[in-house]
Formats: sequence, C-alpha cells, structure tokens
Amino acid sequence: MSQLFDNEFLKKIERLAITSKIIMSDGAAGNRKSRSRGSSVEFSDYREYAEGDDYRRIDWNAYGRFEKLFIKLFMEEREARVHILLDTSRSMDWGEPNKSFASRRLAAALAYISLSNYDSVSLVALSNRTEKVKLPIRGKNSFTQVLDFLENIQYNSSTDLVSALKDMNMKSERGISILISDLFSEGNLLDVIKYLQIRKQEVYICHVLSPQEINPEIDDSLRLIDMETGEAIEVTYSQLLMKTYRKVYNDFISGIERLCFKRGVEYMLMDSSMPLELMVREVVERKRRAV
Repeated sequence: MSQLFDNEFLKKIERLAITSKIIMSDGAAGNRKSRSRGSSVEFSDYREYAEGDDYRRIDWNAYGRFEKLFIKLFMEEREARVHILLDTSRSMDWGEPNKSFASRRLAAALAYISLSNYDSVSLVALSNRTEKVKLPIRGKNSFTQVLDFLENIQYNSSTDLVSALKDMNMKSERGISILISDLFSEGNLLDVIKYLQIRKQEVYICHVLSPQEINPEIDDSLRLIDMETGEAIEVTYSQLLMKTYRKVYNDFISGIERLCFKRGVEYMLMDSSMPLELMVREVVERKRRAV
C-alpha cells in the first residue's frame, strides 16, 4: 500500500465518497453528469447502501449473497472532467508537517472521490512550467496510477503558475480545476484564474501553508533562506518584526480572498497539519453548495 494511503484511511475516503454526494446539477457545473434512479437509463454499478438512499433501489439478491445492503446505480454517461493542478515547486517541499506530503495526500483523496463518482481525472504537476501530466484517468480501478504519479513527483523548481498553465495548453472544455498550492508564485493570481475561467473551468483553490508560515515562532536571530531563489536574509526577533509579518500575512490572505470572491472562485486556506479528512470535507462541502 502506498505511503500516501494506508488501508484504514482508504476505507475512510471510500465512505466519504459514498456519503458526500458531490454530484452537481447540470445547471451548476455545466458538465457534470446527472445520475438517475430508474429502469429508463442504463445500469451502471452497485455500491453499499448509505443513509438517505432510496431503499426501493436495494438489491435484495445481493443482500442474500453478501449480507450487506447494496443499491443499483443508474446514470446517463456525462462525466465531469476534473483537473487536479498540483504546485510542485521547491517552496512546497517545506514545513512541519511537510506541505508536499499534505498536498499530495489531498490530491490523491480528491482524485479518488472523483473517480468514485465516474468522473475523469487529469493530474498536472506545475512549477515554472508543466512538469508532469497524467492524462484522463477513469474508474476506481485506475487509482493506483494516481498514487504512482504522486509518489514520483520531484520538487526542484521555482514557481510561476501562469507560465506553467500556459505550457500545459489546456483545452477549452467545461470542467473543474482544483489548484493545490502555497501560492508563492511569480506572476499574478488573477492571471491564473482568468486563464482557467476562459477555458470554461469552475475553479477551486486549496491554499496549503505550513503552521510555521501561518504562525512563525522566532525567538532569536535567524538566517532565512528562500528555497526557490537561494537568497538569504538575517533577522532578529522583535515585536515590531512579528507585527510586520502578521500584517503582511493578513494582507496576503485577505487579498486572495477578495480576488476569489470577486471572480467566483472557491477559496480554501488549509494548514498542512490539518487532518486530511477535514481538508477533503472542506472541498466537498464547497462543491456541494455549488449544486
């Protein structure tokens, strides 16, 4: 089993995939399939019964064989195209817990849920260019490809998300793009959002920062080194230093929040120490409200 997931966590994510019901209406997402219950559409699959399901769709023959409740799924084949855009610049490979590990686990979980909902999933590793792409994956049986992709990512470049997206050359097809990044990037976040929206994407931003970036603990003189440029600066603790940092940090976050609100983008600030299940629920709830 992959280090990104153990069996216990995979079971939690599967339960979350069953109960979250993150299927958007056609009017809200524009491209997400409609799932119907009835004999007028094609039979698709089984899944375990969850509270709130239509009990009339229980397959009692399956219950007789397995002593578990399963329901039949029927759907019109109209998959959503989900793009998971993962920042793999050097600044992401830092923090305790490490941002790279937290962000990859989040990417894997969101991919699993999307595959469980019969969506196609594309994975893209971004830095100052498109580093790595996994073309559309379909079906839960393909989840091992997701883990293999995420386990073999390297963090050794600077960040320029605008240039990376342009290098990716995304097609203008309606879909959902989930950007997972610390947003320490050259260029303007507005340009990133515009690029995705022009290409008919519903945009979600998972802003992953480490606890040390959110609430730094400095009690002595330090030499700070920029992980991407190698530039260094000597700092000495003072109340003024911490007050200045807090102001710059708050301005940074509030500026992103205002921009995302104005552009209709779902923005989620996440601490890398946050339990992954809570990270996933945060995204799921945002997507559910979009229905």
